[in-house]
Amino acid sequence: MLPFILIVAMTVLETSAATAGPGLPSFRSIFEQHAPYVWRTLRRLGVRPSDIDDACQEVFVVVHRRGGSFDGTSSVKTWIYGICVRVASDFRRKAHVRREMVTDRPPDAGTGSSLQEDRRAAVEALDGLLGCLDDDKLAVFVLYEIEQLTMKEVAEAVECPLQTAYSRLHAARERVTSMASDLQPRRGS
Repeated sequence: MLPFILIVAMTVLETSAATAGPGLPSFRSIFEQHAPYVWRTLRRLGVRPSDIDDACQEVFVVVHRRGGSFDGTSSVKTWIYGICVRVASDFRRKAHVRREMVTDRPPDAGTGSSLQEDRRAAVEALDGLLGCLDDDKLAVFVLYEIEQLTMKEVAEAVECPLQTAYSRLHAARERVTSMASDLQPRRGS
């Protein structure tokens, strides 16, 4: 279910007049089709969980505002990804200023491991692995390995030559593999 603020923003933006570029569907259909993708992408690009809804809303505000600049040379998904990269970068830059971690419940007192805690630990481990990549390698790795775009679409989304995208993916895979092997416990110790 979408947060209330996103639904309100979508309704307000939809009612205002905006010009769409060639081949660009209506704002509503873009939102409905790509909102989960935008949310996942922002999360994988390092936006803090507490900022995801705000960042997602910002992406769709930019999509609405820049709809007329969509030229149809790439897919809507890769165009949106480029917007996500810039919004995520802005949110990551602002995140270091915040010191307080707001939560709606106190920390758990139990020490037992549940499925939810295991999943949370796995997500944190993945975030740690992805956090070791620079922005260029991170973008290529997330788009290719997690979002499963073709390498041609990845190169278009990050605006680099195809061979550069392959090179970044190779370097990112090596770095993630190296970091993951360092995280695994040693046998026989």
